[in-house]
Amino acid sequence: MRTYLAVVDGTEEAEIAVRFAARRAAKTGGALEILAIIEPQEFVAFGSIQATIEAEAQERAQEVANRALDMLGEERGVLPRIIVRQGEPVAAVQQALVDNPEIGALVLGAAKSGAPGPLVTHFAGAGMAHLPCPLMIIPGTLSRAALDRLS
Repeated sequence: MRTYLAVVDGTEEAEIAVRFAARRAAKTGGALEILAIIEPQEFVAFGSIQATIEAEAQERAQEVANRALDMLGEERGVLPRIIVRQGEPVAAVQQALVDNPEIGALVLGAAKSGAPGPLVTHFAGAGMAHLPCPLMIIPGTLSRAALDRLS
């Protein structure tokens, strides 16, 4: 089954990319994986403080993923699988691609203005050579109506 992998980070462009991926999955009979990434935290010498920092980061990542699920509530026929990974974002995406050979497309949202974002920059540039699937870059400027029309 073709699976679309979308990365959420709490930004509007990521939500647009997730919605696009969900609509494509529904229309093609595919599946959706949503990846939330916990970036490495600064090391604190005291173990209990470090554990608290890591637990809070885990909670924030889960909240971002849950907001994406809430947003998808109206997209019928797609029950996404949520993946929460800890680590550097590019490496986390690469590992998610390795872990699931059914992923048929990596779907990323580009920022509305300025640089497109670190994941888009990496995977549309030098990282493209190592992708096992197509890359879909969804403009963060797409309106809901345009997104519906295009997906």
